[in-house]
Amino acid sequence: MTPKKNQTWLIEVKWNIDGLVPVIAQDFQTGDVLTQAWMNREALTLTEKEGQAVYWSRSRKKIWRKGEESGHQQIIKEIFLDCDNDALLIKVEQVGGIACHTGRARCFHQRLEKGKWVICDPVIKNPAEIYKK
Repeated sequence: MTPKKNQTWLIEVKWNIDGLVPVIAQDFQTGDVLTQAWMNREALTLTEKEGQAVYWSRSRKKIWRKGEESGHQQIIKEIFLDCDNDALLIKVEQVGGIACHTGRARCFHQRLEKGKWVICDPVIKNPAEIYKK
């Protein structure tokens, strides 16, 4: 996808060899890190245009809008590019308070304690109720 004249800002992003850039989503009110995902040029363009987080799914090899199945969208408040131009930070309003497919508020819910990963955040909503397939 070639940037249009008014999208020259896309050229400044240092995309990896796969045409992707890592993205950290952070709650704009609490500062909590919600998730890490990936964007390609199309996803970043759509995110900026639509005002909601649009990611590239490496496993499914396609664009996906956060919350397209669950309803737990991430509404964009601000988009930042780091000092090396190779990582993004998006500050978002997390609709429904659930960012993780496990039904938790954030994807980073396992803490290393004495050599073991311990779940430190509760399930807010059963994933079976969220993803009715």
